[in-house]
Amino acid sequence: MTNKKYFSLILVLGSLTALGPFSIDMYLPAFPVIAKDLQTTTEQVAISLSSFFIGISLGQLLYGPLLDRYGRKKPLYIGLAVYILASLGCVFAATLDQLIVLRAVQAIGSCAAAVASVAMVRDLFPVKDSAKVFALLMLVVGVSPMVAPTVGSYITVYFGWHAVFYVLLALGVLNLLSSFLWLPESFIPDRTLSLKPVPILKGFFNVMIESQFYTYALTGAISFAGLFAYVAGSPVVFMEVFNVSTETYGWIFAILSVGLIGSSQINSMLLKRYKSEQIIRMAIIGQVLVTALFLMGALNDWYGLMATICVLFLFLCCLGFTNPNTAALALAPFTKNAGTASALMGAIQMGIGALASSMLSVFHLKSAVPMAAVMAATSIIAFAVLSIGKRRIKTHVNISENAAGGLVH
Repeated sequence: MTNKKYFSLILVLGSLTALGPFSIDMYLPAFPVIAKDLQTTTEQVAISLSSFFIGISLGQLLYGPLLDRYGRKKPLYIGLAVYILASLGCVFAATLDQLIVLRAVQAIGSCAAAVASVAMVRDLFPVKDSAKVFALLMLVVGVSPMVAPTVGSYITVYFGWHAVFYVLLALGVLNLLSSFLWLPESFIPDRTLSLKPVPILKGFFNVMIESQFYTYALTGAISFAGLFAYVAGSPVVFMEVFNVSTETYGWIFAILSVGLIGSSQINSMLLKRYKSEQIIRMAIIGQVLVTALFLMGALNDWYGLMATICVLFLFLCCLGFTNPNTAALALAPFTKNAGTASALMGAIQMGIGALASSMLSVFHLKSAVPMAAVMAATSIIAFAVLSIGKRRIKTHVNISENAAGGLVH
C-alpha cells in the first residue's frame, strides 16, 4: 500500500470514526439555549446525550452481524442515510421528548460508521500495526473535541442551536460521498451467516467468552466511561458552576482534548519500547490517582476553574494511553468475525458510557462532585477488572505478532 493511499484511507476511516464524537460534542455548548427554547432544564437536556449513547450501544449490536453478512459498505451506506434523516429531524424538534428520540435514531445511524471503521482497520492492516492505526484514528478523531464544541458555540450564538444539526447533516452527507468514492470493500460477505436472533446471539456469545476480549473490552469500556461522565457533566460544571460563557466553554473543551490527542500519539512511540499491557496498567493506575484527587478536591471545594481544568487534562491524558491499546488487544484474537467483535466492543463501551452519564442526574447537585464521583468509580472498577481478568487469559494474542501467527484459537 502506497503512503498516499495509506494516508487517504486513514483519513476517510478517521472521518467516519469522528462522526459520532462530532454529533456528541458540537451541541454541548447549546445545552442552556436548548433548555430555554424547549422550556426545560440543562440537566434534562443532558438526557438527549444519554439517549444518543444508548442508541449507539444498541445500533452497534445490529450492525455487527450486518457487516459480516453483507460486507462493510452496504450497511455503512444505510446507517449514514439514517443519520442524515435523523439530523434533519433534530432541526425541527419542537419538544425535548422529540429531541431525545431523534438523537437515539441519529446515534443508530452514526454507529454504522464507527463499527465499520474499526472492523476495516482489522481487515486492512496487520495485527502488529493495529494499535498504531487506532492511535492515528484517534488523532483524526481528536480534531472533533477541539473543533466541534468551539464551532458549535459560535454557531449557537450567531445562528441558533437548530443550525448545529444542519451542520451535522452536512457532515453525514460528506461521509457518505467519501465512503462511496474512496473506501474499498475490505471484506468478502459471508452469505452463510444467519441473521436470525439465535445464531446472532451465539456469535456474540462466542466472542464474549474469549478471555482476552472480555478482559480488555471491559477494562477499556469502564475506564472510558469516565469520559462520558466528563462530557455530560462539563456543561453544568463550566457554564453553571464557574459561569463561563458559551464561547469560552467551547475553547476549554477544545484545550482539554489536547490531552487525549497528545497522549494517544505518544502512545505510538511508547509501543516501540513497551508492551500494550504495560502501558494499559500504568495508565489506569494514573487514572485512579488523578480521579481520586479530583473527587477529594470537589468534595472539599479545593479547586477553582484552572485547577479543575488541569485535573481533567491529566485524566484525559491517561485515557489517551488506555483506549488504543485495550481496543487493539480486545480485537487481536479475531479474524473473520471481527465485525461482530468490534460491534460488541463498541456496544459495551457505549452502554457503560450511557450508564455513567445518566448517573449524573441522580445527584441533583450544581457542583463538580457528581462528575468526579463517577469518574473515580469507573477508574477504580476498571483497575479491578484488569487485575482479575488478566489472570483468566490462557492464550494471549499479542498485537506485535504477525497476522498469521496464531490469531484464531
